[in-house]
Amino acid sequence: MRKSEDVVKTMETRTAPHFAKCKRRVQTAAAGCLMAASLMTVQVSAASGTSVVTQPLDNLKTLVISVIGAVGVIILAKNVMEFAQAYQQQDSSTMNSALKGIVAGIMMAGISTVLSFLGF
Repeated sequence: MRKSEDVVKTMETRTAPHFAKCKRRVQTAAAGCLMAASLMTVQVSAASGTSVVTQPLDNLKTLVISVIGAVGVIILAKNVMEFAQAYQQQDSSTMNSALKGIVAGIMMAGISTVLSFLGF
């Protein structure tokens, strides 16, 4: 038994300096990598690069909002005329329907103004 204990101690004394060297090298390499990563940062201005990418989407958004506003104005004009005819004929159900259409037209025509006011 005594010999096996001596062999284990001999192995430990041989491998201990090796692990110490390896540990020191790993620590040095890790510190060097962290230092290099912190020194090699590049500042990017996101405002200048994204406008080129998002410009087609902004154009599409503006087009859709404008189309919704234009359709809203058309619906508003159509329902105002329907309301005038229904009022002339004293038709209450058509007047009710025309008033709902007028409200919908106002909402559609005003949505572009509201969205532009909110910054969309």
